[in-house]
Amino acid sequence: MTFKPLLAAAIGALALAACAAPGDAPATETEAATEKPMTAETETAAEQPNIVALAAGTDSLSTLVAAVTAAGLVETLSGPGPFTVFAPDNAAFDKLPDGTVDTLVKPENKAALTSILTYHVVAAEVMAADVLELIAAGNGTATIDTVNGGQLTAAVVNGAVVLTDANGGTSTVTATDIDASNGVVHLIDTVVMPK
Repeated sequence: MTFKPLLAAAIGALALAACAAPGDAPATETEAATEKPMTAETETAAEQPNIVALAAGTDSLSTLVAAVTAAGLVETLSGPGPFTVFAPDNAAFDKLPDGTVDTLVKPENKAALTSILTYHVVAAEVMAADVLELIAAGNGTATIDTVNGGQLTAAVVNGAVVLTDANGGTSTVTATDIDASNGVVHLIDTVVMPK
C-alpha cells in the first residue's frame, strides 16, 4: 500500500506560513511560535481525542480497549501516528470461541494478543476513499500492509468493503472515517487473524 503522509505535513506548513503577513516577521523563533494565532482547524485538532481515547469513549469498543491495555499498546496507539485502526466492536469479539478473549488478555499470552491487535493497524492514515481507490486500481482488490507485518486484502462485496485475513476469514467494514487526532478508525464486524 502506498501512502503520502508527507503531503498533509506540507499542506499544514503552507497553511501556517500563510498566517503571517509580509513584513511582520517576529524578531525570534520563540516570538514566531507565540504570535501565530490559533485557527479553528488547530483548535479542533487539539481538542480531538487520540485513537485510544476515542475508543475508550465508545461503549461498543470496550473489549478492544481492554485488549489494547492488556497488550501494552495504549502508549503506542496514543502516540503521534498517523495510524489507521480497523477496530472490531464488542460484537466482533463475541463471535470468537468462548473463552478466547479471557485467554488472550492473560499476561502469558501478551505476544499473541499484540500480534492480533497490530494486525488491525496500518502505519498511515487511510481514509475510506483511499481504500476504494486502491481497490479500483488493483482491479477489485487491494493489499493492505499491517503493523504486524502481515497483510489484509480489501475488496468491495455487495456494496461494502470486506477485509480478508491471512487465513481466509472475512470481516465487513461497518463504519468509516472516524477521525482521531493521530489517525482514523474504521469499525469492522469480525476480528481478523494473522497467520
